[in-house]
Amino acid sequence: MAKDKTPKADKPKKQRWYHTYIDAYRISKESYSWTGLAVFGSLIGGIVIGIVLAAIYGRWIVFPFTGLVTGLLAAMLILMQTVKYASYKQIDGVPGATGAVLDQIKRGWVISTEPVRFNRTQDMVFRAIGRPGIVLITDGNPGRTKRLIEDERRALKRIIPSVPISVLVVGKGEGQVPLIKLKKAMNKLPKQISHEEVYAVSNRIDAVQPNALPIPKGIDPTRVRPDRKGMRGR
Repeated sequence: MAKDKTPKADKPKKQRWYHTYIDAYRISKESYSWTGLAVFGSLIGGIVIGIVLAAIYGRWIVFPFTGLVTGLLAAMLILMQTVKYASYKQIDGVPGATGAVLDQIKRGWVISTEPVRFNRTQDMVFRAIGRPGIVLITDGNPGRTKRLIEDERRALKRIIPSVPISVLVVGKGEGQVPLIKLKKAMNKLPKQISHEEVYAVSNRIDAVQPNALPIPKGIDPTRVRPDRKGMRGR
């Protein structure tokens, strides 16, 4: 019986732990040129402080080691924050970016990461259900999403008229919520329904509106896939 001479596909190489930090540094550096100075400066600063303290107090093991650890922790903290902000900055303004951010929010919310309303100019509305009730979040031009918000509000009022509906307009203008502060803005909304009611409302909407609306040609909100670890702060 002839042997199968088809070459086996190479197994994907396992990513080393340090590649995570290299990727984080690269992402941060693309948005903030001062990342290297901040990260390595804090590391070197911790070491220098440890050496100075050792020279003063004579403990040449404890203080340099403590300075090294402190510098490493400070560098990692700075890198975590810069990669988080850089990840948001890189997708800000891209159609579907709001959905990508909502996809990172799990606890306490039932979220539709596909738009519940949209138009052909790539303006969208997303829906989240939590203790504050129903929250409609815009993605796109505030003027054009206003009509989409009203359409969705009317549809929801016919299904669940007693549940409060809030609107968050994502953007950089006055009265709008920056993309990076979206999760915080959602959690700051006053609690108005119980945990049990959250799922009851979600099930009610799903029962009445079981099918997602067809997305117009040319719109693909799932294309936005930011660095997930970066958005969580690694």
